[in-house]
Amino acid sequence: MATETIAVRPTPTWIPLKIEDPIPPPFLTPKFGFKVTPIHPTFGCELEGVDWSKDISEEVYQEIRDVVDKYGVVACRKTGLSDEAHIKFSAHFGELDDVRPYQKAGRVHRLAYPELFDAGNIDPHTGDVAPLTAAQVIGNKANEQFHVDSSFNGRRAGHSLLLAHILPPKGTGGSTEYSDSRTAYEELPDETKQRIEGLVANHSLFHSRKKAVPEYFKDTDPSKLPLSKHKLVQLHEPSGRRNLYIASYVYSIEGMPKDESDALIQELLTVVETPRYRVTIDWKDEGDMIIWDNTAVLHRATGGSYEGKFRRDMRRTTVKDMSSARFGLNGEGADWRVGLP
Repeated sequence: MATETIAVRPTPTWIPLKIEDPIPPPFLTPKFGFKVTPIHPTFGCELEGVDWSKDISEEVYQEIRDVVDKYGVVACRKTGLSDEAHIKFSAHFGELDDVRPYQKAGRVHRLAYPELFDAGNIDPHTGDVAPLTAAQVIGNKANEQFHVDSSFNGRRAGHSLLLAHILPPKGTGGSTEYSDSRTAYEELPDETKQRIEGLVANHSLFHSRKKAVPEYFKDTDPSKLPLSKHKLVQLHEPSGRRNLYIASYVYSIEGMPKDESDALIQELLTVVETPRYRVTIDWKDEGDMIIWDNTAVLHRATGGSYEGKFRRDMRRTTVKDMSSARFGLNGEGADWRVGLP
C-alpha cells in the first residue's frame, strides 16, 4: 500500500484578534487583490473578487487558503459553480470523502457525483420536499446542534465546502451558524486548560442524534456502537493556534466517570455556544458557497419555516483532514464509516 503524503504548510505569524476589538475593516489580499470583509472580531469573513468561471490555479488556491486558515469560515457569494467545478476546486484542499460506502449499503443518492454529500431537504426517491416525518429529516435534526463534520468516523473531516443550488424563500430560515473554537480555547481559564490538557473525547453520531430526537432513538445505545477518539485540545496546524475540539458528537471522556464526563462535556459545549464566539451567515443567493475548517470552527444548521414546505438543495464536498491528527487516536489508516444503513 502506498504511503499517503501529507503536505506541510508553513505556520504563519498571525496575531489572534480579541473579542473586544472592533470588526476589522475590509482589505485586499497581497497577490491577487481579492477583497476580504471580516464579519466578526476574531473569525469569519466574506471573500470577493475570485473569478469562479475559470479553473482555480494553485496560486489562486493558495491565496484563498491563507484566508481560510486565518478566518476559519469564508463565505463566497454567487460563485455559479457547477457540480464538476465545485468538486475540482475542493480537491485543492486535499483528498475528498465520498458517499460510495453508503451507496454500497443500499442508500439512494440523488446527486450525480459520489463526492457530493446531499445536505438538502429533497426526497431522493421523489424529488419533492421531504416530509418532516422522513428519516432523513429526523436524522438531520441533530445538525442543529454545534458540531464538526465527521468527527465520528475513523478519519475526521478537515474542510467542508457547502454550495447552495436551490434556496427557500427569503425570510423562511436556513442560515448556518458558526462558533470560533480557537478563540474559545484561548479564553478558557488557565485552570480549565490544565484540567483538559491531554484528555480524549469519544465521538458518536448516534449520541448527537439521540440528544436531538430522544424518542426516535430511544433504543439506541451509543456505548455499543463505534466511538471515534480525539484529543479535546489540539494544535490547529495551519495557524499555529490551539483549538478546543468539542462537538455535539462527544459522548464521553476517556477514563472519566460518566457523571464527571457529562458535566465536563456540557461545560465545554456551553463555552463554544456562548454568543461572543458565534456568527450567523445567511444564504443570500443560489451559487453562494461557504468554506469552513472543521478543526478551527464548529457549525450548526438553524432550521426554519421552510422545512417540509420549500425545496432547499445544498451540496457539500467534504475534504478528509490532512493534518497529523487526522485519525485521532483511532489508529493510523482508520477508514471506517458510521451511519451506514
